[in-house]
Amino acid sequence: MLFIFLMKKGSHKVLSSFTLAMIAVSAIVSLRNLPLTANYGLGSIFFYTIAGVSFLIPTALVAAELATTWPKAGGLYVWISEAFGHKYGFLATWLEWVMNSVWNPTALSFIAATFAYIINPDLINSRLFMITVMLVVFWGATFLNLLGMKTSSLISSIGVIGGTIIPGLFLILLAIIWLAAGHPSQISFSIDSIIPSLELDNLVFFTAVLLGLAGMEVAAFHASEVKNPDKEYPKAILYATIIILTIFIFGTLAIAVVLPSNKISLVAGLMQAVDAFLLPFQLNWATKVFGSVIIIGTLAMISTWIVGPSHGLLATAQHGDLPTSFSRTNKNGMPTAILMTQACIASLLILILLLMPNVNAFYWILTDLTAQLTTLIYILMFSAAIRLRYTQPNKHRPYRVFGGNAGMWIVAGLGLLASIFALFMGFVPPRQVETGSIFFMNHF
Repeated sequence: MLFIFLMKKGSHKVLSSFTLAMIAVSAIVSLRNLPLTANYGLGSIFFYTIAGVSFLIPTALVAAELATTWPKAGGLYVWISEAFGHKYGFLATWLEWVMNSVWNPTALSFIAATFAYIINPDLINSRLFMITVMLVVFWGATFLNLLGMKTSSLISSIGVIGGTIIPGLFLILLAIIWLAAGHPSQISFSIDSIIPSLELDNLVFFTAVLLGLAGMEVAAFHASEVKNPDKEYPKAILYATIIILTIFIFGTLAIAVVLPSNKISLVAGLMQAVDAFLLPFQLNWATKVFGSVIIIGTLAMISTWIVGPSHGLLATAQHGDLPTSFSRTNKNGMPTAILMTQACIASLLILILLLMPNVNAFYWILTDLTAQLTTLIYILMFSAAIRLRYTQPNKHRPYRVFGGNAGMWIVAGLGLLASIFALFMGFVPPRQVETGSIFFMNHF
C-alpha cells in the first residue's frame, strides 16, 4: 500500500519493474503466518517453492493479462463477469468480502496474542483478554475507516514498511547472529531435511502456505503502467517472487532455528522466537519494542482489508445485487451499512473462541476457512482467463501469457490444480493442532 500511495503522489506515469515488484511485495508479505510452517524446518523451503511455482507466479501472469485487457475498475468482478456473466462476477465479489470477514479474526488474534506477550504471556490463555482486545481493535479500526479513504490510506502507508518488512529483516538478522554466536539450532541443516515427509498431516499446511502467497493480482492492476509490459512485467514478477519467498523462507527458518517444533504457538510463535533470541543477550526489553512495531504493521493491514473488499461489495450493491440499504455511504463516501455488517460478522466469529479448545485451534480453523474461500476465488479467476482466450480471442491484450492458448492452459492450469488441491486439503484437520470435536460445545 505504501508504494501505491507514493506512486500516486509522484509525477511519473511509467513504473519500473522494480517498483512494480515492490507493490507486489507490500501487498503479500506478512509475518503473521510464519509460525504455521516453522514446524517443518528446512522442509518449509519445499512447500514455499512448490507454492511459488504452482500458484504465486501463475496468479501474477494470469492477472496481468486480465488487468491489462480489461483495465476498468472492478478487477475480479469485471474479469469473471466478462467470462461467465454478471452472476458469477457478483459471486466472486461476495466471496472476497466473506473471505475478508473470516480472515479478520485471525489477524486480530495475532494482535491480541502479541499484545499479551508484551504485557504478560500467560494472558494468551485468557479467552476474556483475547476476545476483549480483538473486539476493541476491530471496532476501533472500523470507526477510523468511516472517516474516509485519506485516513485509511495514511494508516496503511505508515504501517506496512515499519511494521512488516523491517521486523522481518530484523528476525532473520537475529537468527544469523544466533547461529554465528555458536548457539544450538533446533533444526538439522542436512540436504535430506529439505524434502519433508509427504504425509497427509504435512500436506494440510499447504493450504495455509497458499493463503500467505495470495494477493499478487494487486500488482497486475499496474501492469499497463510499465514500459514494454511483455518484457518488464515478467522481470517484476521474478523480482517480487524472489523477495517474497526469501522473506517467507528465511523468516520461517529463523523461528524454526530457535524454537522446538512442539513449542511453537501459531499466534505467538513470532514473539516466542524474538524473546528466545534476545534472552541470552539480556535484551528482553527489545521484545516489547518488536511486538509494538508488529502490532502497528498488522493494524495497517487490517485497516486496508476492512475497507478494500467493502468498496467492491458497494459497487455490486449500487448495481442492484443487494438491498438498497447496502448502497448508502456517509459524507466521507464510506459504505456505512457494509462496514457495520462486516464488524458484526467479525464479532460473532471472534466469539467462537469461547467454544474452541484453545487459541491455536481458533486461529487454525479460521485461517483454513479463509484459505478455502480464497481458493474458490482463484479457481474462478483462472477459469475465466482460459475461457476468455476462446470467447474473446481477438481482444487486444497489451500483456499476454506466453505460449498462446497452450501457454495459458499450462499457467492457469497450474494455478487451478494448486487451488483445487488446497481447497480439498483444507477439510483435513492437522494432527499438530488440537481442533477438538466437530461439536465444539463440549469444550465450553
